[in-house]
Amino acid sequence: MSNISSSFTLSQSQQQHLLEKLDVFKVKGRDKRGRNVLLIIGKYFPARMVSSEVLNKYLEETIYPKLGAKPFSVVYVHTDVQKSENFPGISVLRSVYDAIPMNLKNNLEVVYFLHPGLQARLFLATFGRLFFDGGLYSKLKYVSRLEFLWDHVRRLEMKIPDFVHDHDEELEYHPMMDYGLESDHPRVYTEPPSMDPISMYSMRCIA
Repeated sequence: MSNISSSFTLSQSQQQHLLEKLDVFKVKGRDKRGRNVLLIIGKYFPARMVSSEVLNKYLEETIYPKLGAKPFSVVYVHTDVQKSENFPGISVLRSVYDAIPMNLKNNLEVVYFLHPGLQARLFLATFGRLFFDGGLYSKLKYVSRLEFLWDHVRRLEMKIPDFVHDHDEELEYHPMMDYGLESDHPRVYTEPPSMDPISMYSMRCIA
């Protein structure tokens, strides 16, 4: 099994438990057209600790069945995502995309990409059409602020983490952060020591 390089070696069951515990993927709420929403919190994704095989299996067994056979939308929260910790790599992204059942690809109506930042925009503008088919790329909608997300998604039906609201407020005072021209001075969180790698990662991400 080809794993993403990680600081710890976890069994497949431990990797799946980690995904469940961190709540990276959640079918929660509806958009303004009544469609189910798949919420993805990028910062919570343990990219260096979960293999593409386990990720695909988790999505297939746990997440995809909840979407059913109806049209749905995706809200991807890119806030505070770090390449060294949360980005799985191009090959893994392509593997996940290729493994999505065709009926789900057809039912996906739109992907709201919250807090994209300059690097993400450049990456998708350069490689998006190469690694993903034109149908998916055309469904991508950048959303720079939460207030604009609520124009499309039912606010009272979706719980967004506090750090996303905090970042949104910082952008109001430092708008150039949207374009990567100003440091966002990421907040430093403290945590008690733990010997359990799952607990260590989850506490670091969820704090």
